[in-house]
Amino acid sequence: MLNLHVPRQFALLGFFVLGTGCSLLSGLQNSGSERRTFSTKRVWIRPTPAKDIVGFRKINRMRPILFSEGQRDFVIQANSSDGVTAYDRKSGREIWRRAVLNGVESSIAIVKDRIFFGGNDGFFYSVDAKNGQVLWTFPTRIENLSEPLLHEGVVYFLNGANTLYALDAASGKQLWLYSRQDPNSLSIRGGSRPAIRGDTLFAGFSDGAVVALFVKNGAVKWEKQLNRNKRFRDLDSDPLVENEFLYLLGYDDASYCLRSATGEIVWKAEKGGYGSFLSVKDRLYFATTNNEFVALNKETGQRVWSHEFKEGVATAAALYKGLVVFGESQGSLRFADARTGKIISSFDPGRGILAAPTVDEKNQSIFFISGESNLYHLEAGWGIQ
Repeated sequence: MLNLHVPRQFALLGFFVLGTGCSLLSGLQNSGSERRTFSTKRVWIRPTPAKDIVGFRKINRMRPILFSEGQRDFVIQANSSDGVTAYDRKSGREIWRRAVLNGVESSIAIVKDRIFFGGNDGFFYSVDAKNGQVLWTFPTRIENLSEPLLHEGVVYFLNGANTLYALDAASGKQLWLYSRQDPNSLSIRGGSRPAIRGDTLFAGFSDGAVVALFVKNGAVKWEKQLNRNKRFRDLDSDPLVENEFLYLLGYDDASYCLRSATGEIVWKAEKGGYGSFLSVKDRLYFATTNNEFVALNKETGQRVWSHEFKEGVATAAALYKGLVVFGESQGSLRFADARTGKIISSFDPGRGILAAPTVDEKNQSIFFISGESNLYHLEAGWGIQ
């Protein structure tokens, strides 16, 4: 049966980036008698397409990649129009550009000086991050929408036809594949980034199932049907595996905690999502598909706080100086107190944000691509003028 990829309201997407963080902060800081507020300042902005977009604006969902080589600092960003570009981190000057027909929607994985990504042209790429030179390609014959995973010299990724590939990262040679048929005629446009624990790989599929596979050969260890919605059953969130637990989101469904060894459900909480969890200490943060951003207790699945939107959904989140940072598909980049959910600050780029932000706490920098395909570099912090 034909498997169509249908965006929900064209911009109803959210993706979470796993992050690490320090202590959770309140919205205001005191330094002696001085009371400071959190604010943002634009450092530079660059349009990422090679030419102006005059037709329909497609979805930009890649989070920027930060890369350093010698004395050079790069920001690598893909768009859904024409390919991938590397910019100088400080000035925003273009360093190299790699054209890809119909662009790149998935986020990119980087290992040392090589990047890996799937294109909308039906190929998977390995590219030199220093100069944009293509090292090898692998034909998938369909668009690739999920972020790849690199693990011990092997790259794993899911293509738009529900096929999970394992390729040798050095050569692009196929090691194994796992293909799953989806009986539904409709699915949400997106894909799950696999996760690995020990000898097991975990991935969600558009038919609502999560599957545990042996890393060595792709054989099924166990599978569990979670999302049973009549319309959209997708498990397009990136599985999060911590110790013996596996966390997932079902589209328009629920949040799940499973035992990673068996697939047994530990808890199930109302509200599902399209993206992934941000895990910080005893909390899980994610965007729902019905206009909320939620914090859950990791052990019980109970809601700690939630923030409601008027329109659209949130993107994937990152932790920055005790604040949860996420974009709105039809709004601004938001900074929320991770402890309380209170919105501390925001930055509006126009036309919303569909891709997760990338944070650089050391240099007080945040990078993201907007719905208009513009790459932003912000300075953010307490007392920024």
